[in-house]
Amino acid sequence: MFNFKEILSVTLILFSVIDILGSIPIVIDLRKKVGHVQSGKATLVAGILMILFLFAGDNLLGLFGIDVGSFAIAGAIIMFIIGMEMILGRNFFKNEPIEGAKNNSSIVPIAFPLIAGAGTLTTLVSIKAEYSELNILVGIIVNLGFVYLVLKSTDWLEKKIGAGGIGVLQKVFGIILLSIAIKLFKDNIINL
Repeated sequence: MFNFKEILSVTLILFSVIDILGSIPIVIDLRKKVGHVQSGKATLVAGILMILFLFAGDNLLGLFGIDVGSFAIAGAIIMFIIGMEMILGRNFFKNEPIEGAKNNSSIVPIAFPLIAGAGTLTTLVSIKAEYSELNILVGIIVNLGFVYLVLKSTDWLEKKIGAGGIGVLQKVFGIILLSIAIKLFKDNIINL
């Protein structure tokens, strides 16, 4: 059943991990290099990837003999590192475009790995240990709507928020993400 508190929690978790506001400089730079970026196409592909991983991620883990609790702990560690990246301004993970994908920049690197990257997909499987799939699905859809709006308005946002404002948003969501990662780790380490 729909649970507003769970939907809000999932939405905030995914918002922090996707960090589309923090990715505005990357999107702006990409637009300068390749021209037009198809916001709708990037959002749709990222959504398909996230929804497929939400429903098939458990089966994929089962192939490797990994339980959701263990994956949730691994996801919490990745979320913790992403939060540290956001706060410290250091990159531990590389989000480099795939060679030869210049003409398809809406898919690579925007849809994957910028929006639906390793951190997002890991988070989706990890939070299934805490929240219902229906509420996670709603959280995904809310985030995709926000991602689409941000991708469509990056030029306007760049002028209004400025580099300093974007930096502040990254730090705030980094702290939120660290807190969520610690809670997820704590809740799942007890079950193991």
